[in-house]
Amino acid sequence: MDHVGARLRVARTDAAVTLTQMAARTNYSKSHLCNVELGKRPATPDLVLAYERVLGDSVNRRGALALAAAVVVPTAVAELIQHGFAAAIAPRRHVDDWMAQAEAYGQDYMSLGAAELQGRLAADLVVLQQELDSPHLWGVAARLMTVHGKTLPSNDGGRGAIRSYEMAAIAADRAGDLDTRVWVRGRAALALAYEGAHLPVAARLAGQAVGLSERPSLGRLNALTAQAHVAAFRGDTVASLSKLDDARRVFDTVGSAEQISDFAVPQWRFHTFESMLLSRLGHPGAVAAQEAADRARPVTLPRFATHIELHRGLMMASAGDAAGGLGYARRALDRLPPERHSLSLRLMLNEVERVAGAAT
Repeated sequence: MDHVGARLRVARTDAAVTLTQMAARTNYSKSHLCNVELGKRPATPDLVLAYERVLGDSVNRRGALALAAAVVVPTAVAELIQHGFAAAIAPRRHVDDWMAQAEAYGQDYMSLGAAELQGRLAADLVVLQQELDSPHLWGVAARLMTVHGKTLPSNDGGRGAIRSYEMAAIAADRAGDLDTRVWVRGRAALALAYEGAHLPVAARLAGQAVGLSERPSLGRLNALTAQAHVAAFRGDTVASLSKLDDARRVFDTVGSAEQISDFAVPQWRFHTFESMLLSRLGHPGAVAAQEAADRARPVTLPRFATHIELHRGLMMASAGDAAGGLGYARRALDRLPPERHSLSLRLMLNEVERVAGAAT
């Protein structure tokens, strides 16, 4: 058994917290936590810190939990330091290489889990910080910081993600490229609004994106969709559907041919955004959006198929079938391997649980 996982299990059981309770209070599934405690999966620094936040003063911080953190966190920091120094003594990458690296991360985000992507992306950002000597590189940094924010766990209240988004916006402004400035703000706003998290921040970033330029662009499309979600959470269905119509018109102009990239919005992905919004509203058009997303989505993206399944669970719970909707959503997430889970999926399941709880 992995000694870190074993210490986490001891700390949890000593605090009389069940695996189910731990999963509900963190961004990790019950099966993933079980595998970590059994040593079948590594204990990442974020997971160790999640245990520490949940268990708090109910455990002896000089005991099992502190030992686990002492093993995991310094190792991760050491790897970042070594990566940064290795890059500092090596020849600098050309701007075209960094742009290609950013495109690769945009594609990887669609198929890899957050935990798998986060460490590698953080290491490259450590290197890129040393090379920010041109507007083009500030633009690359802005996009990578936006993606990085989407990989961060929410057990710190989302503060880490928001800091990444805010820094990405500053980096975009230093790049001086209008499309990048709009895209970073629009994408960050949509990430928050789609997840139903930090809506005032989502509204502010979306408003900035829309105000920067009226020209149709993917950034504006993301921002308008974010505004539609924010209006839905505020109970303004009319405004929400109006913003969605605005987003559709922009999509008709700028929709992407690229199918697998976080920097693109192809037809299947727009239908996925649309499906979540209409499911939240209890709108009958949600079914058509779900079916359209399933038809158009590449078969190599099972995580986004799970998005649609969670939307269906949300619809069932919203319609009054609390137990059926919640069970449907949980089974859908359990079918996806834990390493493919994302923050969005975990937050969606939380939303289904809240709606189901309110209906009972």
